[in-house]
Amino acid sequence: MSEDRIVIAGGGIGGMATAIGLAQKGIRSIVLEKAPELGEIGAGIQLGPNAFHAFDYLGVGDAARDMAVYIDNLRLMDAISGDEITRIPLDEGFRKRFGNPYAVVHRGDLYGVFLRANQAHELVELRTGAEVMDYEQDGTSVTAILKDGERITGRALIGADGLWSNIRKRVVGDGKPRVSGHTTYRSVIPTEQMPEDLRWNAATLWAGPKCHIVHYPLSGWKVFNLVVTYHNDAPEPVAGLPVTNEEVARGFEHVNPVARQIIEKGTNWKLWVLCDRDPVLNWVDGRVALLGDAAHPQLQYFAQGACMAMEDAVALAATLEGRLDDMEAALDDYQKLRRLRTARIQLQSREIGNHVYHPGEAHAALRNAVMRAKTPDDWYDEVEWLYGSTGLEGAVSSETLRDARA
Repeated sequence: MSEDRIVIAGGGIGGMATAIGLAQKGIRSIVLEKAPELGEIGAGIQLGPNAFHAFDYLGVGDAARDMAVYIDNLRLMDAISGDEITRIPLDEGFRKRFGNPYAVVHRGDLYGVFLRANQAHELVELRTGAEVMDYEQDGTSVTAILKDGERITGRALIGADGLWSNIRKRVVGDGKPRVSGHTTYRSVIPTEQMPEDLRWNAATLWAGPKCHIVHYPLSGWKVFNLVVTYHNDAPEPVAGLPVTNEEVARGFEHVNPVARQIIEKGTNWKLWVLCDRDPVLNWVDGRVALLGDAAHPQLQYFAQGACMAMEDAVALAATLEGRLDDMEAALDDYQKLRRLRTARIQLQSREIGNHVYHPGEAHAALRNAVMRAKTPDDWYDEVEWLYGSTGLEGAVSSETLRDARA
């Protein structure tokens, strides 16, 4: 029966991870993507060990490892003085501690891993040009209502339709996203255009007053990802708007020349005004549940947006396995597994922006002193709650995943 499936609104990384996760459990799904083609915009993504825990659970671990760039360090630089504040080694000690590596990937490469897995699986149907606007449910099924009026019925509806989710409007109804006032500019340049003395095998952050610069290699070192952010009190959401180098440079005139040259090398810059939402305790309505940015959108400062969406997919697949006839209780268990962990990410992402990425003067001096005093083991202890978990709060341990992979 066509109704014997899960309907997924949104064909981004979260929706694709959900579909393949359900397929691993023998659960049929249909992914409804509003865009005319399947794909992802943007450039680089940082992947902590928890992302690789999710890859393994979702059955794409080997493919994900093949396209990743494994960096040696996380480096924090003072964008005013040009001095290194601290570095976190991502060597064998890090991998042994957390059971998986830290890596960076191109968003399109990561998306391709999930797209190919879903295209090859008989339990997944993919549709484009299909925007879910609303839904109806009757206690035994739920029907997604598309923009053109078509109705698609299934056992449950998963809203993986992003920051501006139509499904969230019904489930939560909390209005527009919160505008942070932080503007991010993104560029990707060939490696040979990156200043030679900055071609570090690291995810590097230059932190300055009300601004920061991030860079790291991508796609087998063919290109460098450049991300620069300026806290300019931007009042309205903007996504993917082309801008000039001169506009980008205006927010960074006060930073060290070594860091500023990164902006000068950028081309084809595009602008995003960062938005998030306050955490909520409920993102389930009967047979309807939210996932990824539709459930818990966050600022970029924890580098966990895609990771949290994949963890959601893991949790959803785990809680729905063998419980399709107990759907409402299963979805409630899913959100119980996820809501406090994701709320912590949302709130701490804001605080990291305030206290690590963008402070100045005495605030920055305090940051530097505190962070320089930490040893690698101190840093590992601080992120154990994040990187040492699958997001299932013990239901599936990272050790179990490592054993399964071996």
